[in-house]
Amino acid sequence: MHHRAHSGGATDRVLIEVDNVVFMGHQFMRIGDTLAALHGVIGILMALHERERSGQGQVIDVALYEAVFNCMESLLPEYSAFGAVRGPGGSALPGIAPSNAYPCTDGYVLIGGNGDGIFKRLMAAIGRDDLGQAADLAHNAGRVARVSELDAAIGQWTALRSVNQVLLALDAAQVPAGRIYTVADIAADAHYAARDMLLSRPQADGSTLLVPGIVPKLSRTPGAHLRDAPGLGQDTDAVLAGMGLSSAQIAELRAKGVVQ
Repeated sequence: MHHRAHSGGATDRVLIEVDNVVFMGHQFMRIGDTLAALHGVIGILMALHERERSGQGQVIDVALYEAVFNCMESLLPEYSAFGAVRGPGGSALPGIAPSNAYPCTDGYVLIGGNGDGIFKRLMAAIGRDDLGQAADLAHNAGRVARVSELDAAIGQWTALRSVNQVLLALDAAQVPAGRIYTVADIAADAHYAARDMLLSRPQADGSTLLVPGIVPKLSRTPGAHLRDAPGLGQDTDAVLAGMGLSSAQIAELRAKGVVQ
């Protein structure tokens, strides 16, 4: 498979080429839009519930930055109480060690070896009992002080093994770990399929397209994927007819290039 991405300037939209097929995609997931939409839905539900008591409607006001800010956990209290300013933390969990993403021969694994007992089992599994039995590493505070050393030791062990080899070894040692999924992993995952999160939709050209399933899943009234996003101009006739235009008038507009 040939894959190439072309940047679209100061935007996350890029041209992606796969096997000589070019399409527009995104480099990043835009969490702000999603979080704002979810907060908007929460606001609607709250307002509907309140209306049952008051009988009145109200305006629901949600800003993108406010929705993201609302998910920043203790960011502001930490600054207010201690003057702490969080910065980029990479893939690690600051202050909880060892917890990080570690390189393998064919990808990365996430390992959470931060519990006292779990840490000892992790060190035994990677052949570093010297670290597992070190008195100053028995508790989290000591491990945080030596986190770079611990990450290096774990990374040296994982770098010689595949993701599956690491996961099998850590599963046997009862150490929490997991692969970092790509979308290809998701599309092939039996659990996603069993949960109806991989819906196959027929397309106009006879092909099929995988789209995400419905979340949340309701027991009595589950949602369903009733319709795909329309093609350009697919609903033009219906919309204009609903506005009172005749078939002849719609045809004239289309002939002039006003609509598609």
